[in-house]
Amino acid sequence: MGRLVGRGFMRRGLAAAILLLVGLAPSLAAAQDARLKAVATFSILADLVAQVGGDRVAVTSLVGPDADAHGYSPAPGDARRVAEANLVVVNGLGFEGWLERLIKASGTKAPVVVASKGVKTIAGSHDHDDHGHDHGEGDHADPHAWQNVANVKLYVANIRDGLSAADPAHASLYAANAAAYSAKLDALDAEIRAELAKIPEERRRIITTHDSFGYFSAAYGMRFLAPQGVSTDSEAGPKDVARIIRQIRRDKVPAVFVESIADPRLMQQIARESGAKVGGRIYSDALSAPGGPAPGYLEMMRANLTAFREALS
Repeated sequence: MGRLVGRGFMRRGLAAAILLLVGLAPSLAAAQDARLKAVATFSILADLVAQVGGDRVAVTSLVGPDADAHGYSPAPGDARRVAEANLVVVNGLGFEGWLERLIKASGTKAPVVVASKGVKTIAGSHDHDDHGHDHGEGDHADPHAWQNVANVKLYVANIRDGLSAADPAHASLYAANAAAYSAKLDALDAEIRAELAKIPEERRRIITTHDSFGYFSAAYGMRFLAPQGVSTDSEAGPKDVARIIRQIRRDKVPAVFVESIADPRLMQQIARESGAKVGGRIYSDALSAPGGPAPGYLEMMRANLTAFREALS
């Protein structure tokens, strides 16, 4: 009899536990749904939003890892994602030429955070000198401001402020996350300077696919040449390629690097005809996939630093 009573209690206890779990499921789902929905235009920005937002923010990137944001064509699903967002985070400086049309098509009422706001821009050109030229914000500014770590601290502050305005109840969390990540950025900046200082100055010259490292050049004293301009939309013509080959031979540029978003054939041709060696793969405008060498901004900058050091030392 006692055994039967015990079994009855166990069954009732199990039933109650199941009911409790079933009751909790909607509230757990609601907690997930209560997260702020942020849409970032490309993978590097999405990582920065995730670092500042933490568990409170669900981040979507319109242009994914290893993909080129310059020539991106938005898909129908992108308009829906933007329409459903609580916050849209963009680079600005003309980087996302397709964005205005997308925002208009989506009909979104979400505030738009321009992550590069306050950055001291440099001019976009085929060939930066060792110190980028100051240039006011506008069509001809180089949009790749994240290549200088100091600028990313501004990005993080702008993202923090945007998240706090959209979700004031968690402003202190965003402030703490931003401060912790900024400390990591300071350490990264110091590491880049220390490592590049070990490379002889006359060897700190490389060729990349397009002109995306102007801010890195201005901040860290390396010289970058590129057959393409600041956007990958413009094809490098035979004259551009010939000019770069002449310059490599004349300046004895040691290495040619292929960007993760680019077709490697152009750079292989330049290396073959100039005698420069092909360095490792580098990341300019996009992170790698999660399992790759550059799944976040900090890892991306360190992966590039390793590639530069190995090719130039």
